[in-house]
Amino acid sequence: MTRLRLFLHLFILPAFFFFLAIATRAAEEGGNPAEEPVGMTFKWIHFVIVAIILVWVFGKLLPPVFHKNAETIGAAITTATAGKAEADRKLNEASSKLANLEKEIAEFRAMAMKEAAAEAERLHKAGQTEAEKIAAAARAEVQAAERAARLELQAIAAKIAVDRAEALVAQQMTPATQESLFNNFVLTLQGRLH
Repeated sequence: MTRLRLFLHLFILPAFFFFLAIATRAAEEGGNPAEEPVGMTFKWIHFVIVAIILVWVFGKLLPPVFHKNAETIGAAITTATAGKAEADRKLNEASSKLANLEKEIAEFRAMAMKEAAAEAERLHKAGQTEAEKIAAAARAEVQAAERAARLELQAIAAKIAVDRAEALVAQQMTPATQESLFNNFVLTLQGRLH
């Protein structure tokens, strides 16, 4: 709407209808408008001039203010719309994550159970392996101790046998027996040499 149309709508048309109403009233009373007191006419002229100035001033000053307010409100609406869209997006994203949360928790529990079972099995096998190693080491140690004990026993038995034989030989050895043994030894050596 142009300023002229605004001016016509806001001031001229209402002023025209106002003067028309005054003229109609004066005609009904039978008086002549030209015979009214001059002071009343100047008051109306003064009123019209002040009204025109006010309409012109407000027509000049208010549209930029209204336009600026409209732009501010439009920018706020745009920002609010963008914020609402972002909030809706985040809400949808959170809703979908929340919907998947139970599923993810169930998957995590199942995975944790599998891992715990696998770890328990691994520890069980490791324990069995370690127990087998310890048992094998114990068997080897027992066998080694057994062998050592047998060897020691054999050594003790041999020493006892040698001591007994020595004692027995010492008891039964006479000088005649010694000479006979020596002669037999020498003869055996001579027979081997030939």
